[in-house]
Amino acid sequence: MNRKPNDRIPLARLAGAFGVHGEIKCDPSNAGRTLFVAGAHFYLRQESDEREVVISGVREHKGRLLVSIEGIDTMEGAQALNGAELTVERERIELAPDEYLDDDLVGLELRGLDGRRYGSIERVEHWPSSDMLVVGGRMVPMVRAIVRAIDLHAGIVTVDPPRGLLDGDEA
Repeated sequence: MNRKPNDRIPLARLAGAFGVHGEIKCDPSNAGRTLFVAGAHFYLRQESDEREVVISGVREHKGRLLVSIEGIDTMEGAQALNGAELTVERERIELAPDEYLDDDLVGLELRGLDGRRYGSIERVEHWPSSDMLVVGGRMVPMVRAIVRAIDLHAGIVTVDPPRGLLDGDEA
């Protein structure tokens, strides 16, 4: 990949105010969830603006994180950050073997075991049943029975798709 080691990657999206004291609903990626602790530094990206922020508080509410950011202590201040992203330096995220960041997978070429080219991964969607690679508008479940190998250096994801998943044939 052509990414530099110190590039920042999106870790969470802010989803509006919670209450009147400046707490913000936060939807973090699984890989970055453990980084959300009081005192943690992130970069807040909103449109063309990016600035460093410090998390002053974190709590869970109904499966979602609620965060407080230093200097944001009103509902209006929190609501103004709706849709912003929190980013972090890539090296701060520790991945387990066979774990990948969405950012690493987007743009890789999807190929069959026979070498057939299906296209490039457009995005990764996270569903309760499994993560999905989106290629040519079709969803490919990221399960071992289908995704056989991921080679980041070669830029290839090798798959063994069931009939009809990628070729349009009926199963």
